[in-house]
Amino acid sequence: MGKLHDLHEHHGQSPWLDNLRREWLHDGELVRWVDLGVRGLTSNPSIFQKAMTTGTAYEEQFCKLLAQGCSVADSYWEMVFTDISGALDVLEPVHVDSGGIDGYVSVEVDPKLAHDAASTLEAALTISERLNRPNLFVKIPGTAEGLSAIEAMTAQGRSVNVTLLFSLERYSEVVEAYLRGLEACVCDLSEVAGVASFFISRTDTAVDQRLEAIGTSEALALRGQTAVAQGQVAYQIFTQKFSGPRWQALAERGAHMQRPLWASTSTKNPLYPDTLYVDELIGPHTVNTLPDATLKAFVDHGRLARTVDADPDSAQTILDQVSEAGVDLSEVGQCLEDEGVAAFTESYEDLLMSLTATADRLRTNLG
Repeated sequence: MGKLHDLHEHHGQSPWLDNLRREWLHDGELVRWVDLGVRGLTSNPSIFQKAMTTGTAYEEQFCKLLAQGCSVADSYWEMVFTDISGALDVLEPVHVDSGGIDGYVSVEVDPKLAHDAASTLEAALTISERLNRPNLFVKIPGTAEGLSAIEAMTAQGRSVNVTLLFSLERYSEVVEAYLRGLEACVCDLSEVAGVASFFISRTDTAVDQRLEAIGTSEALALRGQTAVAQGQVAYQIFTQKFSGPRWQALAERGAHMQRPLWASTSTKNPLYPDTLYVDELIGPHTVNTLPDATLKAFVDHGRLARTVDADPDSAQTILDQVSEAGVDLSEVGQCLEDEGVAAFTESYEDLLMSLTATADRLRTNLG
């Protein structure tokens, strides 16, 4: 049994792949990852920007769409839906074999809508209805405005991946939105799933900068510890929320837990181990979505052990010490949320600009 299979079978964590390229659907690369133990896939605007602006894999379909009179934006979404549909096909056996727990593929709504609840819900429903697959996750940013869309989608029996979570406070609000959605849902709850994507490594990057600016020996000693500690405390919130009478009533209706999904788990600081944000967040009912390079590193030399709840008191102590040192973690979370929305929006808009330039070139060549 390979390490990724072992991670799931013996430690309860589902490894997902945080990347997608058109070539992988044609050359069998995605199938090989699934054979190695990958149990799901996530995408985002930045991933599609890299995929669509590298090589010529999308050019044939893009030409056909333009010839049919599609706009650049509509063509983008059609190419996205083609990739996501192919990935859904590859992951469908995992979805069936896991009883609807894994095998999901995530696609994100237009990031420009992150602060528009009504438009986010409309876009999410459009994606859900357009693809109409049981192993689809629609990604909705976990902004304050996104909470109502998350609840409404869940209430309508749609499966949601809540993305761009950086604070414990917002994570708790997202869990509550999911629970309220399940309670209002009249559909078969066994067909509804959810994950809450807690971004990890970016937190260390932001907190470490603030600790270095403070500059005391106590502050400097805390570098590189906040992100893992915050994930471990989030796991404690998860175990509390998905236990007790309220959750039991939903579980009896067939409901699935909204699992914590550790995102942004590639190590940004070269001084830290390249598998840090995998090794220290392993535990039951969790997902870790990793770029292919981090997956390869974990398969090669990652550490298999239940770590996410090994010492929750120490995790909370670290967060308390970071706060006492002068770092406002709520401010960090809001700053990172704003930056995340802006980065995905920039990737989306840059890609549309690149596709527009490509469309002009193609039209000139055809003319």
